[in-house]
Amino acid sequence: MKRKNSPCIDICQFSGKNGWCRGCGRTRDEARKWKSIKPFAKTAILKDLARRIAIIEREQ
Repeated sequence: MKRKNSPCIDICQFSGKNGWCRGCGRTRDEARKWKSIKPFAKTAILKDLARRIAIIEREQ
């Protein structure tokens, strides 16, 4: 089974005051640099994505 390296779900709509993607919760910069981000930084971002998505959904 191939492991998915990115949290992207192909819904790339960046908006809101934080500029987070409505699909995955990352910023444009995080998405752009994802392949070169260090593993510990990816882990920190991944842990925060659920919180970001919840905030995005409340703002809608």
